[in-house]
Amino acid sequence: MKIFKVVLFLLVSGMFMSSCINQSIMLKTQKDYAFDTPQDTVSGSYVIQPNDLFLFRLYANDGFKLVDLTNEGQNGGMMGMNQQGLAMFSYLVETDSTTKLPVLGRVKIGGKTVREAELFLQEKYAFSFNDPFVQVFVNNRRVFVFPGAAGAATVVSLRNNNTTLIEALALAGGVSEFGKAQKIKLIRKTTDPENPLVYEFDLSTIQGVQYASLVVQTEDIIYVEPRRRIAANVLREITPFVTLLSSVLLTITTLQALSALNN
Repeated sequence: MKIFKVVLFLLVSGMFMSSCINQSIMLKTQKDYAFDTPQDTVSGSYVIQPNDLFLFRLYANDGFKLVDLTNEGQNGGMMGMNQQGLAMFSYLVETDSTTKLPVLGRVKIGGKTVREAELFLQEKYAFSFNDPFVQVFVNNRRVFVFPGAAGAATVVSLRNNNTTLIEALALAGGVSEFGKAQKIKLIRKTTDPENPLVYEFDLSTIQGVQYASLVVQTEDIIYVEPRRRIAANVLREITPFVTLLSSVLLTITTLQALSALNN
């Protein structure tokens, strides 16, 4: 009986420690946490930032003739072939918001929207080409989606400038069956790394469609809070301890039986 009590104590202690350590829920907020309120459902144009990679095309005569600058690519690697069969290169925006481009050399492009960057480069290339036409495509924009199930996190590339919240969730496979559609957090970085914007949306009802069209921004974190599957988690946690206890009790019973036979 004394041994049984010791084993039972160890079992309960192990269960308690396991329940304290094994926590998979991330990005918790207090019950009275004041979430930020989105200004509207449409954000402004994307602003090019340091460490962005972008594809760059330059046409002469307002787009009539393609100027091949691919042999002059800097700061990046070849990204494939364009429709004209010419190689395309990516260019890196450095930490000082500058990038090195063919003919121009180093120019500051960070802090401009994609459209502003195109107009800026058209003006710069006007000294070397007739009626230049420039296209810029930022190709490393992405958001991080946690749909509410363990091991199902996804990095979603933003191929469209106006990718919405519901579209990003759809690209990640939607809300998991173990996720709470009424508790979807969106964490957005700001100029102050310690004070990001934190929104919470309820997409479990039709009224939540007003938030579904919110345009996501690069490096947003979309986190669907998982359901607390208490019964399944408890069963999973105590199974090894129950197995251990059964083995110990079986051993004790066997020893007692052998001892009784010897007596």
